[in-house]
Amino acid sequence: MTTVEERTITLDSARAGTGPATWGQRAIWGVVTRLGDDAPRYNLRLDLPLTPPRPASRVLADLAELLRMHDSLHTRLLPDGEEGLEQVVDGAGELLAEVRTCSAAEAPAAGEALMEELAGRPFDHAREWPFRAGLVECGGLVHRLVLAASHTAMDLWGEGRMLRDLKLIESGETAESLLRARPALQPLEAAALQASPLGRRRDEAARRHWCERLSAGPRRIFLDPAAPERAVTDPGRLFPNALLRSPALAVAVERVAADLGVSDAAVLLGAASHRLARMSGSSDVLFQVVVSNRFQPAASESVSTMAQEAVFLLTDADKDFEDAVRRTRSVSFSAFRHAGYDKWALDREVARLVERGEAADHSCWWNDTRDPGIGPFDTVERPRAALGELIGRTELSWPTEFLPRANVSVAVDVLTAPGALELCMTADPAVLTREGMEHFLRGVEELIVAEAVTRGNA
Repeated sequence: MTTVEERTITLDSARAGTGPATWGQRAIWGVVTRLGDDAPRYNLRLDLPLTPPRPASRVLADLAELLRMHDSLHTRLLPDGEEGLEQVVDGAGELLAEVRTCSAAEAPAAGEALMEELAGRPFDHAREWPFRAGLVECGGLVHRLVLAASHTAMDLWGEGRMLRDLKLIESGETAESLLRARPALQPLEAAALQASPLGRRRDEAARRHWCERLSAGPRRIFLDPAAPERAVTDPGRLFPNALLRSPALAVAVERVAADLGVSDAAVLLGAASHRLARMSGSSDVLFQVVVSNRFQPAASESVSTMAQEAVFLLTDADKDFEDAVRRTRSVSFSAFRHAGYDKWALDREVARLVERGEAADHSCWWNDTRDPGIGPFDTVERPRAALGELIGRTELSWPTEFLPRANVSVAVDVLTAPGALELCMTADPAVLTREGMEHFLRGVEELIVAEAVTRGNA
């Protein structure tokens, strides 16, 4: 038997203020508000077992301290005219936490149901904080903590920082001590920098870089002439989602990166570009690459939404794998330098290029979600098997299907799993079949593993 109640998290004497929204807030707010009832698919979700279990009063106090530490968790967003968006940071208020009381055996199922309830409905960004909490209590102690957040409050990198800070608070740290040791950029501070002369110059340079690359890129990446016809004849098609889990790839990518003197992220993106060029028929490949925009220390500590897309254009990507990887490194540096901008202004400029037929196909997306400071084996034992044996442990599954998204033909996420790397791919069946998706994913894995073996790293 599960009982339901609410308890209050009280925030007082926190930072407060009002100002323009940041570029990241504007970008994601524009997305989720257009989605309407479908917006919850962008909500972030955490279902955390508490070991050992602890009293609810302690958990609620820890959450209040987390709210005090990060302004984004108690920030509302209000439209300001046709082109403006304002952020309001509330210095005080109350957050209701949903509580489910049940037996310890029922706790996992209760946590899952509570997560669906909290994360399964849209946020009203003008009236409520973009953060929800739930507790699963058994025998007077909280066994599970469930958190849901709007994407306007944080991106995946911000979620990782929030989780780390919550663990430190649970161990006895305070918001004041943590911020003193590692100052975190707050959204109002970021917005002030973006509105400064330096910020405006960066915005203009980024939008100029985007338009130059779009003008130079391939007008169509997938050259199959029947693809547009298939899209028109099947407008209700669903986008399959494939998941490749590979222990061999996790080992091989580190070894190839070390041998070539590049990051493992460059190896993965270079391999994906090379494979896509070979499969699509377009020698030049353009990805929208999601970038964390956390290159400065204070930004790296920020729990907010800072990630935006960089335009990554790799020419002659089909010629040579090693060359593609090496050039990915230099092209990425330039692209990532221009990944912070006013997206609403950029969208208007891109729309004009598209209308004139001067924009490249920018429907392919790449998102390496891994934290640069956390490797795939930081918390698990490294596999000792040879690559030839590890390759036999690769698993390919098809978890779900998605409704079509505007301007998306292919989207690939890189994920960390225990003892493995995961490539999660969603594709428009009008341009890439399930067989083609498997061919791409296994091809990326085979490229990198074969390179590691060739270099004597088997």
